Amino acid sequence: MRKKAGIALAFPAWAWLLFFFVIPVGYVVWFSFGYKPGIFGTHANDVLSFDRYVEVLTPTFFATFQNTLWIGILGTLACLAIGAPVAYWMAVKAPPSKRGLLVALVMVPFWTNFLVRTIGWQIILAPNGWVSGVMQTLGLGPLDILYTRQAVLLGVIYNYLPLMILPLFVAFDRVGPALREASKDLGAGRWSTFLRVTLPISRPGVLAGVLLVFIPLMGDYITATILGGAKGNMIGQMVATQFQTAQNWALGSAMAIMLILIVLLTTAVGLGLVWLVGVPMRLRNRVVLDPVPAPVTLAAPASPAGGAA
Repeated sequence: MRKKAGIALAFPAWAWLLFFFVIPVGYVVWFSFGYKPGIFGTHANDVLSFDRYVEVLTPTFFATFQNTLWIGILGTLACLAIGAPVAYWMAVKAPPSKRGLLVALVMVPFWTNFLVRTIGWQIILAPNGWVSGVMQTLGLGPLDILYTRQAVLLGVIYNYLPLMILPLFVAFDRVGPALREASKDLGAGRWSTFLRVTLPISRPGVLAGVLLVFIPLMGDYITATILGGAKGNMIGQMVATQFQTAQNWALGSAMAIMLILIVLLTTAVGLGLVWLVGVPMRLRNRVVLDPVPAPVTLAAPASPAGGAA
């Protein structure tokens, strides 16, 4: 009875995953084996082949992939470097009565449309914008960063930073002051407490934040289109172009599948490297219990010779 109740409770989640992830991805895989039938057609699957994947494997695609991977890795690391101190301060140093307000302030950017926020950065980074005007007044010259990879990197850090702060805040808040105080009572300093108590316990939150930032960042095309131009091109932008402009759904689907495989491969490699780096720490912190020695049995004293019969 309990098993049936558990299946019934999990049914909405499985139905959501099926209809909004498995089936759409299945359609994309199916379209990737087709072709563009003509000028006005989008796709056809009467003849299946791997030709679209062959078209994807071009120097242009690999150059764009390198640029996307560069932005994705640096953007994720920058979000982690900025978000970790902010989340730690919110969870540990800030007064408990103000933490709800701080979380709300972190969520404020999501109250504005993603496209509007990115266009705002286009205005800020423009050569004739107010930032460039201030720099010219100070004698630093005009701001020449728009339509470059650096502008895209700045835009993705701003857009995805809240997705890093929130899981890190939850992870650091889970540690609680009792464990930190116990570590200090045992003689550990602040850094030792953070590295040997807080960080290991909050590791799932760190991994969740990294995945929440890296995966959607790799498929982002709005930031690259608005802030990057030709120098900040990303794979997501190429996929969107094939679907929206070229109307070649087959080639766009093949690019999307390659992007999914690349993201999965990069994530697996990253998790493997994290596991290898953590091996020395796990070995150092491993507790080895000595085997319990066998009880010593004392032999009974021998009876004196000529004793009573």
